[in-house]
Amino acid sequence: MKSDDLESMSVLADPVRRELYRFVASQGRDVGRNEAAEAAGVQRTLAAFHLDKLVDAGLLEAGFRRLTDRTGPGSGRPAKVYRRAAGERAVSLPPRDYRTPALVLAEVVGLLGGDEQAEAAARRAGERMAAGTEGAGLVEVLDARGYEPYEEGGRIRLRNCPFHLLAEEHPLLVCSMNLAMCEGLLAAREERGVTAALDPRPGECCVAFTRDAGGSKNNQD
Repeated sequence: MKSDDLESMSVLADPVRRELYRFVASQGRDVGRNEAAEAAGVQRTLAAFHLDKLVDAGLLEAGFRRLTDRTGPGSGRPAKVYRRAAGERAVSLPPRDYRTPALVLAEVVGLLGGDEQAEAAARRAGERMAAGTEGAGLVEVLDARGYEPYEEGGRIRLRNCPFHLLAEEHPLLVCSMNLAMCEGLLAAREERGVTAALDPRPGECCVAFTRDAGGSKNNQD
């Protein structure tokens, strides 16, 4: 654990600041001060103060752009906007390092040609993830696992990749394992009419879910 990570996390102790961060992070786009303030139920000036504190802590990034399509005289100045910072923060007391052995193991799998075995193990892990999720919707389950799901055009897309650091180093292996894990989760939950497939987007998880109108009741939230 780095000391600056702990300091960054400490700014989220304030409930208003925490709610603002959650809202901005969940949008996947630039968010203006007025929108953030309305979402958190606070005044714009207070929202601006807390948003800038989150920028100082490295949790959000700030920029300026016009929030309307108007141009020319009378269109107003560009507004200050915020989005989740690209960096990653982790706090562990006492310090723990799981990334290094995970990278080592991923390299060993590649050297031994164990991709199929890794996918099979990931599928079993997905099946175990389904335990205790009866009665919860698929979106709720994915959200609890850190995927940050959202609906788009009849699909469930995943804004966050929980395995981002590993996927950057070993994309083919990790993305295949991620897909197998999601397939195992669907199978164990008997999510009829729902399929998982690789459909990567920049800055998002590589897996997306497609469900038809006849999907099981487990799909609904």
